[in-house]
Amino acid sequence: MSHEPQISERPAQPYLGLRRRVTGTVQSAVDGAFPELFRRLGTAGVQPAGPPFIRFLSVDAAGEPTELELAVPVDPDAATDALPAGTYATLVHVGPYRSQTEPDLAVARATLLDWATREGLSVSGYHEHYRVGPVEDPDYTKWETELAFLVD
Repeated sequence: MSHEPQISERPAQPYLGLRRRVTGTVQSAVDGAFPELFRRLGTAGVQPAGPPFIRFLSVDAAGEPTELELAVPVDPDAATDALPAGTYATLVHVGPYRSQTEPDLAVARATLLDWATREGLSVSGYHEHYRVGPVEDPDYTKWETELAFLVD
């Protein structure tokens, strides 16, 4: 991870999204959905207004996602929903999404959640923005994912 946790105020972010139940792994839920989402954007003639993200809608008792929404920021007139305006605790993770040997997104999520807890912040929502990924650069050491918790 190249950045320390930060707090930022953000406006509402309109997006076009697809909801998915996670019945296996998050990766299996995601792999077919992002291409479908980008096909819908193309068919509708809508241009992305930022990097794609995953909004985690529900998790089980172990913290594993059970429902998520794959999304792309868009102009308000093309949006199906919006990330809420508010205060966010954020962290930029540089590196792999999943790894047995290197810090990955699970480590970054735990780091950010632990930091928010120590700061006395209550978390009420979570999403990950994929700023640089395998489509932009096959070298996972250059992938950048911004993790964001909506906090009170």
